[in-house]
Amino acid sequence: MSGHLKPCQSSIFKKQVMGITGLMLCGFLIVHLLGNLLIFVGAEAFNTYAHMLITNPLLIPAEIVLALIFLSHIFMAIKLTIENKKARPVPYYSRQVSGRGSTFASSTMPATGMITLVFLILHIWHIKFGPVYTVTYSGVEMRDLYLLLIEYFSNPIYVIWYVVAVIALGLHVSHGFWSAFQSIGFHHKTYTPKLQIIAKAYAILITVGFASLPIYCYLQGGN
Repeated sequence: MSGHLKPCQSSIFKKQVMGITGLMLCGFLIVHLLGNLLIFVGAEAFNTYAHMLITNPLLIPAEIVLALIFLSHIFMAIKLTIENKKARPVPYYSRQVSGRGSTFASSTMPATGMITLVFLILHIWHIKFGPVYTVTYSGVEMRDLYLLLIEYFSNPIYVIWYVVAVIALGLHVSHGFWSAFQSIGFHHKTYTPKLQIIAKAYAILITVGFASLPIYCYLQGGN
């Protein structure tokens, strides 16, 4: 039995799990951002979209799968960090790509990952399990998440924290996105630099997109 478990205990396997789950989470971030950007369209569009998600019978199974992906990513990150400190194996991210050595994003991966984790917990606590306001559109009563966000981000401290957290998230994915491909075995002298450029563009999109939400809500609250 122990022989069958050895491949699952190798650092290569852990890096592959981190890479695959990381790419899955990157995909989720894009979908989540696109839905959230409906807040710029208006309260009805945003609340209707949120109501569609909340009332979808597949929501709970999807949340369970997403939680398992996220926990697997965190677990493997912790395992690899501990192993790196003990035996200094090949790390999850490469410090010697294109001969440029480590970057600020790569060297702060544990810190930005921790900030993202704290941010996620607080975000779920304050938004998903926050106050419940209701509104009716076309005879359908639904939760008024638009009002909740406007109220929540009326506090500038929450706005600043949110923006700082998504900047940390942007740094994390700017390196994690392309290095995930290395972890699953994809590395090419021509395509890897292109992946790095795509990763930076993706990180900017995620950072600017999510950071714009609390700023917009704060300005709307002021009005």
